[in-house]
Amino acid sequence: MPDYKPDKIQKLKCGSIIQHGSFNNRIYLIKTGKKVSSKLAKELIELAKKKKYTKVFAKTPAGIAKDFIDSGFIQEAHIPGLYNDKEDVLFLGYFLDSKRKIEKSKEKVEKVMKLARKKVNHSAKPVTPPKDAILRPCNKKDAERMSKIYKKVYMSYPFPIDDPEYIAETMESDFDYFCVEKDNKIVALSSFELFKNSNSVEMTDFATLPDFRGNGYANMLLKTMESQTKKRKLKTAFTVARAVSPGMNITFAKNGYIYGGRLTNNTNISGNIESMNVWYKKL
Repeated sequence: MPDYKPDKIQKLKCGSIIQHGSFNNRIYLIKTGKKVSSKLAKELIELAKKKKYTKVFAKTPAGIAKDFIDSGFIQEAHIPGLYNDKEDVLFLGYFLDSKRKIEKSKEKVEKVMKLARKKVNHSAKPVTPPKDAILRPCNKKDAERMSKIYKKVYMSYPFPIDDPEYIAETMESDFDYFCVEKDNKIVALSSFELFKNSNSVEMTDFATLPDFRGNGYANMLLKTMESQTKKRKLKTAFTVARAVSPGMNITFAKNGYIYGGRLTNNTNISGNIESMNVWYKKL
């Protein structure tokens, strides 16, 4: 990845957590606090105007979504029962620049979804690592090697996963990482982030080195992570995958995930601001 200044993560007075900055050119409402007022949506829009961002992206419980929609947000994706299998979550977008509303890779994105939808009823076969490879949890000693792999695979990423210190810090919080190792070399990675307050989990940070693609490693990692999260009695798994990536969208479709919608021009990943597809599954 080229050198860049990652977007800032900030906790608001109401307890909500946002990420914002010029890298993704947006505000991302990551988590809503317990004291959210009806003014939050408008406050985020005003901050975006002040910073000259072109999008505000909010992940909100359905119960407070009306305040955002009344302020001009549109629904981009939806996961039913994401909060404790009871309350829906909406992914909402507010565009401050009309150009950001336009899908730049419309044909490619539609082609990927067509391929993925064909695989929805074709369950992924259980896959085990070949004899010369192992699949295992990662630890802090792996952080340096992991950061180098992410740096090779992604030209850019919304979070600084090319920084070993960042990876080590997330391991101390709610992230678990897994890898496929071959000849003492890590060749594929993934992680899940736990959301204990909602009994949900995000499957994320998939990366396979170019020379080792086509071996089903992403599928192996996903199935392993699902097995781990089911033991913790979590209710819902979800992911936000690059809309132009056939491999990842097909992997989730094959594994029984349901398409929840598309976040248009949402995330700086692999060198550009791209659209992302939301997939979810009841565990």
